[in-house]
Amino acid sequence: MIEANVVCRELDCGNPVAESRGRLVEDGRRGVTLYSICRGNESSIRQCDNSRGPGVCDGKYYHHVTCSESVRLVDGAGFCSGRVEVKSNQSWASVCEADFDRQDAEVVCVEFGCGAPAALQGGLYGEGEGQTWGKEFQCKGKESRLLDCDTSDRENNTCPPGNAVGLTCSEPDDVRLVGGGSRCAGGVEWYDQGEWRTMGAEDRDQKHVAAVVCRQLGCGSNVSELPGNTTGGIRVSCSESESSLRDCWRMDYLCPGLTVICSDLLVQPDIFLTDPMGGVFRGHQGPEMFRGYSFTITCSTQPQYPGGSFLLTFTSSNRTQIQPAVNHSAAFLFPAADDSHRGNYSCVYDNYVFSHNFSSESELLSLTITASPLPAFIIRHVVVLLILLTAITTSYLYYKPTRRQKRVNRVSSMDLYVNAMEMVSLSSRAEAGPGEERAAQGTE
Repeated sequence: MIEANVVCRELDCGNPVAESRGRLVEDGRRGVTLYSICRGNESSIRQCDNSRGPGVCDGKYYHHVTCSESVRLVDGAGFCSGRVEVKSNQSWASVCEADFDRQDAEVVCVEFGCGAPAALQGGLYGEGEGQTWGKEFQCKGKESRLLDCDTSDRENNTCPPGNAVGLTCSEPDDVRLVGGGSRCAGGVEWYDQGEWRTMGAEDRDQKHVAAVVCRQLGCGSNVSELPGNTTGGIRVSCSESESSLRDCWRMDYLCPGLTVICSDLLVQPDIFLTDPMGGVFRGHQGPEMFRGYSFTITCSTQPQYPGGSFLLTFTSSNRTQIQPAVNHSAAFLFPAADDSHRGNYSCVYDNYVFSHNFSSESELLSLTITASPLPAFIIRHVVVLLILLTAITTSYLYYKPTRRQKRVNRVSSMDLYVNAMEMVSLSSRAEAGPGEERAAQGTE
């Protein structure tokens, strides 16, 4: 792509959109192989370092370059960023920020083979030296080229200083790591001409290629790199300063595939707060906990690699707790909240995989401790009484007798009452004298 950029610049055809190779057209023309080394800022391919001179082409393939023709990104950090300029009357004009929105940016990013727009701002990549584009773009977001979009005339053909629109697209989604259990570990594959192809590198290039791959994937820095199991990888060579793999050199001959391990191997864990007694509520600045209540902080992560451990850190002090990860989670119990628990908590997930220690930290959980509207022991007792009342009511409803059972129960109760009264009467007669017994009978 570096050489392609020089070719497009030499032809005044904007930026390179794609490069590929195809079969040489057999029309009598001869091909040459250029051993050129370009830095990317040359105005002609002849200015590149070509100390070896041109070689004889094997007659099988030619190099195909597609340029954007009438749109380009200038003064950016790579092929996916820069100041937006449009070709008008054989000269390049800057686009004003007021005439360019996110849907327009999406079309430009697609046209240049990049990812979604990441930044859109006036003056982000300086001011253009030429004129200002005199129309307002009205893209719907589905067009494949910016010049396919509808336009309307602008009322003012000037653009205030600092308003030349600068665009940053995310790097193209044409690189992936496979077979490592994570998007940040595995064998390097590159999407080329409709298929995923294995990429390889010689020993001296592996470290640089790995650094570019990890950077493009947003996976931090490279931790290790080693030859993969496959032998049919396309050789790639990077200087480590490239923003994406397509900026690097690629050669036709094959070499062993490359396996890369990046530092951001583990996904970010989650942290959340729970309490069994209802003592937590959501305040304006996060969760608030009543004093005296128990609470639990739970750390969890997506199933990725077995094992590992969670470290719960408390940023307001040097206190830390550690537990092994069981089913990819761990719970830290606090029996009674007090003012010493006020502060920020975070979960750090550690695991040893691929012969290296990796860690990933969650977002901060800010906890506030506040006074309870009622003493904690009163609320506990009320909760216990409510639980008992619920249990008694449930038991009564479950064992509620039928009408027939009620009648039987009433008869049984009367019999028990009569028997009890007779036993009392007999006991009284036994204890009384003859005169008292007759009086007792009269009373009965």
